[in-house]
Amino acid sequence: MKRYQVQDAPFVVPTTDGKLIEEHHGIAATANAEISIAHMIAPSQWAEPFQTPEFDEYTYIISGKKQFIIAGETVILAAGQSIKIEKNTRVQYSNPFNEPCEYIAICRPAFDFTKVHREE
Repeated sequence: MKRYQVQDAPFVVPTTDGKLIEEHHGIAATANAEISIAHMIAPSQWAEPFQTPEFDEYTYIISGKKQFIIAGETVILAAGQSIKIEKNTRVQYSNPFNEPCEYIAICRPAFDFTKVHREE
């Protein structure tokens, strides 16, 4: 029995906002509810609604910049920086800059649309 799993066919999450989401591990990709790992590319001028997720989210910026509004505070990360946002924290993710932002997102427990609590 193998004690590892190579992921070379991530689940591509359907989006309507131009953002690429490739879930390598998580509920959709590998039925893992404990953790999700996704490669993402947010296009220039992209934004999501505010949300208050029931999971911790770690973000590592590969290239470009990403803006976070966390409990009313604006934080901007650039390539080589990372952040942990604790569960039950109101946050908005965006890329108001003039270049795409490529990053890795890790959620623990795994990202779950029913637990993200996006505002309308």
